[in-house]
Amino acid sequence: MMADIRMRGFSQRTTVHQFEALIREHCRPLGTEEVSIAQAGRRVLAEPVVSGVDVPGFERSAMDGYALRSEETFGAGTYNPLQFRVIGEVTPGRTFPGRVGPGETVRIMTGAPLPDGADAVLMAEYAAERDGVMTASDAVTPRKNVGRIGEDIRAGSTVLPAGRVLRPQDLGVLASIGQGRVRVVRRCGVALLITGNELLRPGERPQGARIVDSNSIMLAQLIARDGAQLAATLHLADIRDDIRAALSDAPGDLLVTTGGTSVGIEDHAPTLIAELGELLVHGVAMRPSAPSGFGLVKGRPVFLLPGNPVSCLAAYDFFVRLGVNLLGGRPEPWPYRPVRCTLTSRIASQIGRVDYARVRVRDGQAELVATSGASILSSTSQADGFVVVEEDSEGIPAGGEAQVWLYD
Repeated sequence: MMADIRMRGFSQRTTVHQFEALIREHCRPLGTEEVSIAQAGRRVLAEPVVSGVDVPGFERSAMDGYALRSEETFGAGTYNPLQFRVIGEVTPGRTFPGRVGPGETVRIMTGAPLPDGADAVLMAEYAAERDGVMTASDAVTPRKNVGRIGEDIRAGSTVLPAGRVLRPQDLGVLASIGQGRVRVVRRCGVALLITGNELLRPGERPQGARIVDSNSIMLAQLIARDGAQLAATLHLADIRDDIRAALSDAPGDLLVTTGGTSVGIEDHAPTLIAELGELLVHGVAMRPSAPSGFGLVKGRPVFLLPGNPVSCLAAYDFFVRLGVNLLGGRPEPWPYRPVRCTLTSRIASQIGRVDYARVRVRDGQAELVATSGASILSSTSQADGFVVVEEDSEGIPAGGEAQVWLYD
């Protein structure tokens, strides 16, 4: 059992890199499940998909025009038109029952199978048809305007690799090879434990000394963004037994608590995790989000996020996002687009601490929105993104270049 440090301050702070290493150690991909391709969007493939068929499985026309024997068009031109007898027509989904012989042609539409005997398609623009005779004013070479068998996908080829986050076009490819179901990594279920006597439910109006919980709404959207699903949202008063029960019995693969994570008299979560399982991190060398933590209860990862909204957002993106992605088999990198900007003012930091600074971007310049105030959630709404000052830096001077991660 950990020593009770409430009202005594943090004895030590874990570095961000140490925290991330512990998350990687304890958050491994979940099991797999099979789903229909209609349900597979944004899911992570658990195994590669190998095509059992060629796509297309037949030679087909790439143009509207006339299927014929290419060697018979040699010499055709505007001043030397050649004539062919039209013996039929073929459209997509149908096959021509006969064979194209010398001096013959078949009217053909884009996507239709190439008739036997033909080896090229003359585009309609270079043909004129009258009374069953087609006049060609251009020559074609063998295979001209013909889509080959397996031109798109070859049988036996790996269509999509394991670990792929499936995009809409990927689902189209799966459908094209006749793949109706795929095996994917199970989605991570996240339970939110929102603690605090002062909190009202979202949708209620602030009154007196009580404030509205904004973290659960924000976190639910972040969880969905990262491909996980919300298993439960529990609003809890600062009652030790209630929090203990929730840590033990809440559903989900991963738990996130907000509030009650620091060293105040009603900050129960850290000591409860130590009692019920293992508290691996309590206190991080990061500003904001210093009162963050991480542990295991019944082998299940539990993240402690500060109640202050900006700290909560930063801690989610740095730590919970990593855990959720690892459990769900998803890539680790930030989900934000980076741009290089010039700072209009200095960002101060200190060696050994990571700083998360909100900035507004205008014409290639980044202006600090707020340098402190972990409870000022509106600073993140006003900001276009954030700058991360790494732990080996004392800050970035005004006029210096920084990488800004854009929220949008």
